Amino acid sequence: MIQKIDQTAQYLRYRMVGRDIPEIGIVLGSGLGLIADKIENPLTIPYKEIPNFKQSTAVGHKGNLIIGSLGGKNVIAMQGRFHYYEGYTMQEVTLPIRVMARLGVKTLFVSNAAGAVNPTFRVGDMMIITDHINLMPNPLVGPNMDEFGDRFPDMTTVYSRRIRQIAKNEAAKMGEKLQEGVYVAGTGPTYETPAEYHMYHVIGGDAAGMSSVPEVIVARHCGMEIFGMSIITNQSNDLSDDCLNNGDDVVREANKAAEKMSNLFCSIISNL
Repeated sequence: MIQKIDQTAQYLRYRMVGRDIPEIGIVLGSGLGLIADKIENPLTIPYKEIPNFKQSTAVGHKGNLIIGSLGGKNVIAMQGRFHYYEGYTMQEVTLPIRVMARLGVKTLFVSNAAGAVNPTFRVGDMMIITDHINLMPNPLVGPNMDEFGDRFPDMTTVYSRRIRQIAKNEAAKMGEKLQEGVYVAGTGPTYETPAEYHMYHVIGGDAAGMSSVPEVIVARHCGMEIFGMSIITNQSNDLSDDCLNNGDDVVREANKAAEKMSNLFCSIISNL
């Protein structure tokens, strides 16, 4: 795996000749690729051209790595991620984060589409992730990659309080209301049952999804500062026979919220 990470990083350095080293990594979830359109002087590399990268098969994931400038900072953005439910191993899912670390990235932004578990949340809300509950296999299981981090990384304050405060300040300036809450990560690809959603809320969850946490755990292992945000795209807190979860609906709602989230991300990054 170390050899694969180094091979991928070496390839990207070759493609980035003449460009500044990226400071910030961004992982864009379902329907949220619009942020990539705001990246200036972009170098777009399809995943199929990158050694050891897998293909994004999920709806709303274009499958491009975009390198350029956003908010006055040098960034590297994944326009679509890899998921455990696609049949990839956790090391394959998180390889891009290790590669970002090799390239010099110190800060990671993750975004996703999520279902509301908190009964006060509504479709279209933006939720700052304050913490997570992981119900997926841990990507650090196996031999530790000592050159990246400790065997037992601390997870007390995973999501940067500093960046969360910047986000709240910038949202207030923009007149945008932000929710805050705990993200529950399950394997998918099925949506959860009503009983499972109820359980998530009982154990402290506010929103549920099928991604982000593996990348966050690996980023934490690599010593990155992390900021996460969910777009609430469906109401998992009010399921009935005529209120069913649908992947196309999730992408549609994410697209509606993508503009305001992309503007907010730009403002946050410019103030880091």
